Amino acid sequence: MAAPGRRPDAAALRQLLDGMTLAEKVGQLFVSRVYGHSATDPDPADAEANLAQFGVRTAAELVSRHHLGGTIYFAWAHNTRAPLQIAALSNGLQRAALAAPSRIPLLISTDQEHGIIARIGRPATLLPGAMALGAGGSTADARRAARIAGTELAALGIRQDYAPVADVNTDPANPVIGVRSFGSDPRAVAGLVAAQVRGYQAAGIAATAKHFPGHGDTATDSHVGLPVMDHTRAEWERLDEPPFRSAVESGIDVIMTAHIVVPSLDPSGDPATLSRPVITGVLRERLGFRGVVVTDALDMAGVRQKYGDERVPVLALKAGCDQLLNAPDLALAQRSVLAAVRSGELTEERIGESVLRILELKARRGLFGDPYTSPERVAAAVGTPAHLAAADRIAARTTTLLANPRGLLPLDPAVCPRLLVTGADPASPSGTTGPPTAVLARELTALGFTATAVPAERAPAAAPGHDALLVCTYNVPEGASPQRTLVTELIATGVPVVALAVRNPYDAARLPKCAASLATYSWTDVELRAAARVLAGAVRPAGRLPVPVPGGYPLGHGLTY
Repeated sequence: MAAPGRRPDAAALRQLLDGMTLAEKVGQLFVSRVYGHSATDPDPADAEANLAQFGVRTAAELVSRHHLGGTIYFAWAHNTRAPLQIAALSNGLQRAALAAPSRIPLLISTDQEHGIIARIGRPATLLPGAMALGAGGSTADARRAARIAGTELAALGIRQDYAPVADVNTDPANPVIGVRSFGSDPRAVAGLVAAQVRGYQAAGIAATAKHFPGHGDTATDSHVGLPVMDHTRAEWERLDEPPFRSAVESGIDVIMTAHIVVPSLDPSGDPATLSRPVITGVLRERLGFRGVVVTDALDMAGVRQKYGDERVPVLALKAGCDQLLNAPDLALAQRSVLAAVRSGELTEERIGESVLRILELKARRGLFGDPYTSPERVAAAVGTPAHLAAADRIAARTTTLLANPRGLLPLDPAVCPRLLVTGADPASPSGTTGPPTAVLARELTALGFTATAVPAERAPAAAPGHDALLVCTYNVPEGASPQRTLVTELIATGVPVVALAVRNPYDAARLPKCAASLATYSWTDVELRAAARVLAGAVRPAGRLPVPVPGGYPLGHGLTY
């Protein structure tokens, strides 16, 4: 009905909508997880998971039975093992959708923010995440990263990415956003959001700005509780609104809601996802957004605490949402919406408004004309040498040198050849990279050093005989902690210590002063390769803090050689 990015044929879509049953219309509103690597032949454990949660054994059956409008891929649901497997899964799900009488293709989605949130790993290209791009400060790099990410997703049959994050991270203690945000400066975040929207959508996939009206100043994780953001209306307009306004003005396809309470926008105590004043009043009417509104996952505690699972989908639609993501009980959720229409609480016309927006999005992204992918597309796009090289170039501009008081850095293998690498080794975001200390040691060895990775518990005893100690830290808490103790013990050995904050840069304020301190913003291989090159002086550090860090590191701080 339309080539990617073209205006859809409104009359044809209206005719399609008019020919749908109510059950088919309601099905189009739902985006569900599925279990298994194959649409029709899952592993036995995944078939049992589908049976337990949905009453069917295969993902294809789930799409057919529930007339699904979309699916979402997760690594933990075993959807994302390898590129050719993902492409085959996408094609199998599309075949199931197109075999239905309405012949409406699926909108397949995932969370591929890059950085610390990546459902698809190697051999796909892994790129710097949002705060790293914020440290780089380049809208061209942000757009290029999104274009690469979008091109690879499209080749896998995934036409919607739940990125970019448009939240402005103003709370260092934020437990859920942090480095997923571009930073704390609303204007800078707005520019990078706009750049990524254009990059993703130029690649032919739908970008999704999240989490409206802004999740950056919250002390509770909405996965486990209901956060409250206490910004006044004026503060919200100054701090939180600009990136979302920028996304809308850039033509974004989708905006995702947040399961947070913002009393200045709606004093009812309802989470934004269920708030008509927020979704219709602010997002639709104030910002003029005419695209698709998707809820954050409906299995999260933040949206389930005030109302039961039976009411949440109905209230989200009444608020103005279009897509209902990952309902904990899909059958119950669909029955609830159907019952609300039959009772008159929702009208079929209201359902049709959302379905039409979803159909328009699918047409705009070319799904009616070209819903499938192929092995040839995968080979031509996913993890190509050009993409991998671009990721390294972008990452090289993001590493931030926070402190270097003794001039220890850059390290010279002729003067300081023996390096010990230790500290935090968090699991890979995608399950395909790391462990961080081993990656860092390997990269430094390739640069001419003799670098050895040692577990944290053995590091102090192993320190003598080395010329420098590199310690990776990961979200160091305030006060006493094992990570702070480790750094203290390493400093006491008398060997110079270099601290690398491999997630939130706030670690620098929570540790004893080291010989040098860097922020990498993620522990994926691409960021650690960049850090190794900075440590060795192969590239000069160019990143600038996109958030202020207490203890003398203001917004924009960053040293170089």
